[in-house]
Amino acid sequence: MEETHLTGGEWRVMSCLWKESPQTLMALVAALKDIAGWSKSTTITTLRRMETKGLAQCVQTPRGKSYTPAVEQSSAAAEATHSFLDRVYEGSVGLMMSAMAQRQELSAEDIAELRAILDVAEGRATS
Repeated sequence: MEETHLTGGEWRVMSCLWKESPQTLMALVAALKDIAGWSKSTTITTLRRMETKGLAQCVQTPRGKSYTPAVEQSSAAAEATHSFLDRVYEGSVGLMMSAMAQRQELSAEDIAELRAILDVAEGRATS
């Protein structure tokens, strides 16, 4: 599959679709008005662009248009993570963690969670 670069607005739409799918156009219009203050026309325009990009799929039903995600959340998140690391930290997880630790942005809970993740990764690397 080719890389998926989601804009901020596309993330909002996809978050709605990942939470519950399929969703009618009107349900998305209502949700995005609450979340982002979008008008109906903004939502429709964004959904059309997302269909063209292959991010969402639309099916005409007796009750109107219904949308489903065409991209898995885990795939989009992985792509965004790699893109962020490449742009900001030259692809280095270590540089990112160092920057966060130096700014004291890691709580004791964060550190414990990271240790558990690293323990699992280390177990896989040695097997």
